[in-house]
Amino acid sequence: MSIKFADLNLDKNILSAVSSEGYESPTPIQAQAIPFALEGRDIMASAQTGSGKTAAFLLPTLQRLTKRSEKPGKGPRALVLTPTRELAAQVEKNALAYAKNMRWFRTVSIVGGASFGYQTRALSKPVDLIVATPGRLMDLMQSGKVDFGRLEVLILDEADRMLDMGFIDDIETIVEATPTDRQTLLFSATWDGAVGKLARKLTKDPEIIEVERVDDQGKIEEQLLYCDDMRHKNRLLDHILRDANIDQCVIFTSTKAMTEVIADELYEKGFAANCLHGDMPQGWRNRTLMDLRKGRCKILVATDVAARGIDVPTITHVINYDLPKQAEDYVHRIGRTGRAGRTGIAITFAEVNEYVKVHKIEKYINRKLPELTIEGMEPTRKRKSAGGKPKGKGGWGDRKSGGRRGDHKPGKEGFGGKTRGESFKKEGFKKDGFKKTGEGFKGKRKAGDSFAGRGERRYKDR
Repeated sequence: MSIKFADLNLDKNILSAVSSEGYESPTPIQAQAIPFALEGRDIMASAQTGSGKTAAFLLPTLQRLTKRSEKPGKGPRALVLTPTRELAAQVEKNALAYAKNMRWFRTVSIVGGASFGYQTRALSKPVDLIVATPGRLMDLMQSGKVDFGRLEVLILDEADRMLDMGFIDDIETIVEATPTDRQTLLFSATWDGAVGKLARKLTKDPEIIEVERVDDQGKIEEQLLYCDDMRHKNRLLDHILRDANIDQCVIFTSTKAMTEVIADELYEKGFAANCLHGDMPQGWRNRTLMDLRKGRCKILVATDVAARGIDVPTITHVINYDLPKQAEDYVHRIGRTGRAGRTGIAITFAEVNEYVKVHKIEKYINRKLPELTIEGMEPTRKRKSAGGKPKGKGGWGDRKSGGRRGDHKPGKEGFGGKTRGESFKKEGFKKDGFKKTGEGFKGKRKAGDSFAGRGERRYKDR
C-alpha cells in the first residue's frame, strides 16, 4: 500500500493545496525527507532532477511557518538559496501554490537582474520566505537590508551546482550571518568533494537521504546520433525539428553565444524559436519563459545554467546539440522533458571524436545510449573501436512526409509553416544545414550581440 500525503501529518491547509495541484502520493525523496524535516532534523538529501525535491523541502518548511514565530523582527523565517534566477522563480512559484490557503504567507524573490529598489522595499516589511541567488542576496546583506535574526530554516537547493558556479564564499558568508540554532536542509546531486565538505560543516547530525538514480523511468526515450561535424549536425537538427510529434523542444548548447546563433538561424527559417542564457536582460528572460509556458515559443535554445528550474510539461523533446561538460548535467538536461507523467524524447548529438565523453555519460547513468542513424544522413567518418558501431537505423530514419492534425505536418511543415524543401532552398540552409552557424561565429560574435538586432526582432515580430 503506497503512502499518501495525508499520512505525513501535514497541516490541512497545505494538504488541500497539494491535492488541488493534483498530487496524492509523495515521491520517494518526499516520503523519506518530509518526516525527518518535520521533526526538525538537518538533512543531506541526494536526488536527481524531476524527483520532487522542491516539495520535499517546501512542504515541511511551510508546516513550520504555520506556527507563530517566537522571535521579533521583520526578517525571513526561511531562506532558500538556488544557483539560478529561473530555479528561484520556480521554487517561489511552487511555494505560493502550496501556501495558497495560508493567506498571511509572504515571500520575496531576491535575484540578479531585478530591481534593487523593489527588493529593498519588499524586505522592509515582514517576510516569511526568501528565495534567492547568492550573489544578489550578498549585495543586499552588504547594504544592511537583510536581517536573519529570526531565521529558522536554511535550504540549499542544487548545492553542487552553486559550488560549480563559484558561490562557495558567498554561501559561507551568508550562513555565518544566520542563527546557529537553525534547521538546515541541503539538496544536491552528489556529496562528493567540496560540496560534501561544505555540507558537513553546515549541518548538525544530519539525516543522510539518498534516492537511487532512476536508470529507466519509462518516461524518456533516449537516442544518440553520431555526426561528422557541425554541418552534419545541423542537417540532422533540421530534419528532426520538422518532425510531426514535436510540440515543444529545448536545445542545449555549451556556450551563450551559440544559443543566439542557433536561435537566430531557426527563427530566420520560420521556427518559433528563442534563446535563453545568463547574459540576457532579466525582463527578456522572463518574457522568454512566459512565451515558453504559453506555447508561443516552440523551440528554446539554452545553456545548462539558464535552463535550470524550467518546468513546462508540454516540452516533448530535448536535444543535446553540444554534449554537456559534466556527465551529471546530462540527467538535468533530459529532465526538462517527460514531466508530469508524460513521455518525452531526449536526443544527443555527438561528433565521432567525442565518443569518450559519451562513455562518461553512459557510465554515470549506468546504461548505454541507444545509437540511431537517419537514412541518407549517416556519419561517414569512422570512430575508434572504443566507441562501438552504430546499432542500426531507426527512430528518425523511417519517418516519411505525411499529414498531421492541426497546423503542422510531419516532414513537410515545421513550426513556422515552411516546408522542408523551402527551408533548404533559403540561404543559410542549403544541403549543409545552417550555413552560417559556426562559420561566421568564431572570434566575431559575443553573447548579447543579437539583442539590438535579430534577438529584438524575435520579440517584435511575435
